[in-house]
Amino acid sequence: MRHHNVNRKFGRGKVQRKAMMNSLALNLIVRGKIKTTAPKAKELRPFMEKLITLAKKGDMASRRLAISKLSNRRPEVKKLFETIAPKYSDRKGGYTRLLKLGVRKADATEMIQIELI
Repeated sequence: MRHHNVNRKFGRGKVQRKAMMNSLALNLIVRGKIKTTAPKAKELRPFMEKLITLAKKGDMASRRLAISKLSNRRPEVKKLFETIAPKYSDRKGGYTRLLKLGVRKADATEMIQIELI
């Protein structure tokens, strides 16, 4: 039975999936918006929402949790806590936006741009 198994597998192992989410999240933090496939963007959205909510708390425990989730990348965590999280202090959720870009020519995969609002 697949009860509570809602995450997509992407044809990868657990470690590879975690590395992919870390990479996508780090790029989104650094650049502010990224272009990726639809399933990856839809899976990245709750991951980023939870990180930003964690960063809004601003305490040391939250910072350590964020560092562990983002594979010990301290400059990106610092940017998340000091520049991104304060922008959303009055907002309860919905920190990201998904914009459909159409299909990729090579393999007709639906592409989405995910950006921080």
